[in-house]
Amino acid sequence: MTAPGLRHGAAPVETVARLVGSTPLVRLRRIGAELPGIRLYAKCEFMNPGGSVKDRPALRMIEAALQDGRLGPGRTLVDSTSGNTGVAYAWICAALGVRCALVMPRNVSAARKRIAQAFGAELVFSDPLEGSDGAIRQVRELVAREPDRWFYPDQYGNPENPRSHELGTAVEIAEALDGGVAAFVAGIGTSGTVMGTSRGLRALAPGVRCHAVEPAEPLHGLEGLKHMESSIVPAIYDEAELDGKISMPTAEGWAMAERLGREEGLRVGHSSGAAVAGALQVAERMAAAGERGNVVTVLPDRADRYFEPRRWDRRITW
Repeated sequence: MTAPGLRHGAAPVETVARLVGSTPLVRLRRIGAELPGIRLYAKCEFMNPGGSVKDRPALRMIEAALQDGRLGPGRTLVDSTSGNTGVAYAWICAALGVRCALVMPRNVSAARKRIAQAFGAELVFSDPLEGSDGAIRQVRELVAREPDRWFYPDQYGNPENPRSHELGTAVEIAEALDGGVAAFVAGIGTSGTVMGTSRGLRALAPGVRCHAVEPAEPLHGLEGLKHMESSIVPAIYDEAELDGKISMPTAEGWAMAERLGREEGLRVGHSSGAAVAGALQVAERMAAAGERGNVVTVLPDRADRYFEPRRWDRRITW
């Protein structure tokens, strides 16, 4: 008997990298249940092989570079990351036989550092007080000094980042709901998820409204998200393409992450909590206006990406 949720007789794959994508879309049964005519859905991107939404763009950027020769023998992939893209780079490079180095703020969660190292990635730490922007500046300096040594995919400026969602995430959402998507909401990190998925959905779900969620403050606790006004704006971000932007307080994102665990059985990270809280705001406005339809958001990763090791387990120091 096949276990629920598993495909019977699924064909074998040549590499674990082929398992990226086709993540489940789950209905939230309690959060937003009181809103008439509205259904909230969440795309479970934490079920990618590397545990996050970043597997999609990382794989597409790496494979594009392998195909056109920018990444080949003698070169090491290097990029800045606040965690999830770094983990994605690390495991995909391990699977495809590519060397990998990651520049990340020193205060990134210990769990993410350990996971990236477990896949063989070299870690370079930037000033924690400068956040993700400091890591961006440091990786650019590294590449400028030794351009022949590195392949720099530049997740913040690489068009393959949003394209992975336009051709993947958006298609999967539209197919799952037969094109019935009234609104899409996602957080802004590199902005690849919200920009690419929005573009894809506009072609596949006419009339869809697309909203981005960003932290309310420059100094915030929603790891992986960017406060755009105080940050280096990603080259792939175009706010004019969106229907709105939602400002999310840290406490609200954290509270929703806790609710998702208690009420929906989804133990996800704080950026997921922020995304669902933003989707709920959109759904509430729709219900107040007498509108009906499906509101979809993305759960970027699991909560274990944020867990610190117990004090007696801390054998590695950074």
